[in-house]
Amino acid sequence: MFLAIVGIVILFVGVMLKRSPEPAGRFGGIVSVVGVIIAVLGLVLSSVKVIDSGKVGVQVLFGKVQPDVLESGLHIVNPLVDITPFDVRTQNYTMSGQHTEGDVEGDDAIRVLSSDGLEVTADLTVLFKVNPDKAPYILQNIGLDYVKNIVRTVSRTAIRDNAVNYAAVDLYSVKRQEFQNKINQTISVSFAKRGLELQQILIRNISLPPSVKASIESKINAEQEAQKMTFVLQKERQEADRKRVEAQGIADYQKILSTGLSDKQLQYESIKAQKEIALSPNAKVIIIGNNKGTPILLSDK
Repeated sequence: MFLAIVGIVILFVGVMLKRSPEPAGRFGGIVSVVGVIIAVLGLVLSSVKVIDSGKVGVQVLFGKVQPDVLESGLHIVNPLVDITPFDVRTQNYTMSGQHTEGDVEGDDAIRVLSSDGLEVTADLTVLFKVNPDKAPYILQNIGLDYVKNIVRTVSRTAIRDNAVNYAAVDLYSVKRQEFQNKINQTISVSFAKRGLELQQILIRNISLPPSVKASIESKINAEQEAQKMTFVLQKERQEADRKRVEAQGIADYQKILSTGLSDKQLQYESIKAQKEIALSPNAKVIIIGNNKGTPILLSDK
């Protein structure tokens, strides 16, 4: 549009030169033609707008925001319209205690009070995007600094409002996911009212006071030792049961032997065993009777 204004100024100068006496008057026509060409070229260039990929354009005419949104691509618009681009891709905003991680330099972690009155520090990352259809609303009611005015403020408020319902130890351990889900729901509703879409909330770290952290670690160590001792006792009981069953089996076996075997049966079994030895090709056997009727086998080896 600036080029069109320059062309109009040149055209006005050319008209004035035409009314001037010679020799300046002879250049008036040329200057006027140049002014017209520049003005037309400026109007044409101002009417052609290119919106980059991943962005939308919001039209502003004489300070009034237009409801129609220009999507990415080439557009022919009113040359008097001013285009404000909005990034509609997924963005992230991080608040961290690490000095080089967050969007704000220094310690930007969120400090909240738990239900038991302890101060808990949390690092948070918010993934969000601008709703393309709501871009005109954001420009008119919030402005271009919506990250600072909405994303940061709403997120920090939501985590503080929900943390007061949980004990510090629960936030650190068993109810961390439940806490994250509630924050996600609260922020999502608040963002939707203001033209933003929440993608995900990531609680990257939760830090407890040193005394509480030491107490938790001590409790965990004690529980691990108790579980280890339970395992040892269970193993010893199983070994005792095994030995008891083994002893009972031996006792039953001996009882069966003492009551079920007769002298005749023992003598018969002995004869069978000695016969097998005598028939072996690798042994020479001499059988000598003894006074109890049981043969004695003597090998030459």
